[in-house]
Amino acid sequence: MEQLEIKRLAKRMNNAEEIKRDVTRITLEYPQMTVDDGYKIQREIIKIKMHKGHHIVGVKMGFTSEAKMVQMKIDKPIYGYLFDYMRIENGASLSINELIHPRVESEIAFIMKKDLEGDSLSIEEIMDAVDYVVPVMEIVDSRYENFNFNLPDVLADNSSSSRFVVGNHFKKPEGLHLERLKVFLSINDDIVDQGVGAAVLGHPANSVSMLANMLSKIGGRILAGQIILTGGITKAIPFKSGDTIKTEIEGIGSAAFNVVD
Repeated sequence: MEQLEIKRLAKRMNNAEEIKRDVTRITLEYPQMTVDDGYKIQREIIKIKMHKGHHIVGVKMGFTSEAKMVQMKIDKPIYGYLFDYMRIENGASLSINELIHPRVESEIAFIMKKDLEGDSLSIEEIMDAVDYVVPVMEIVDSRYENFNFNLPDVLADNSSSSRFVVGNHFKKPEGLHLERLKVFLSINDDIVDQGVGAAVLGHPANSVSMLANMLSKIGGRILAGQIILTGGITKAIPFKSGDTIKTEIEGIGSAAFNVVD
């Protein structure tokens, strides 16, 4: 894909997010679009956002369950970037009118205390670089019509990055068996889905190891101070105005937000 096309498509996708209007998926126009093309468009979107004054605060991982990877016919997860304007404080309200067709999922997130780079990092090496473990809900919002896309498309949409809610419980990682922790997602006090930490590649740290590997291939690394969303433990569930949404993660804490017009 030519650089001019990459820049044009990045502008289209960023504009779709800003004006809150969905678009047809790119691969209908460019059926030969590759995963590499998708990441190139994503990187152009990052440049647009930074030029507008937004700042990267972290990275999110997607498709971190074995079932999802099989479904999408991929052999590794994907990533997208999180910006300052995407963060919602615990207990705050989210206007559904800011988004197109959002869905929410529960995740375990890491706040890093030192940089990480390289490939084949062990769980121990990852956890040694983690300052805190926090409960998070990610609100994903594809900018494509009917939430319909394939892999290159979603990469070109910054992996559906939209909003994320950070709980107010920050736990040190020592002594936590993240793969065993039970996770619950509830809407209006009704549990709508649940899972365990092992749903993320056997252990959430494995997701971060894959991220470090993927970033190293483009000369990047995970930075100290960043928040890393390791991937959905629950399904991504649609919600509506008036809902109160909460996640509880055993041994870590909870996060919640309210949905308004």
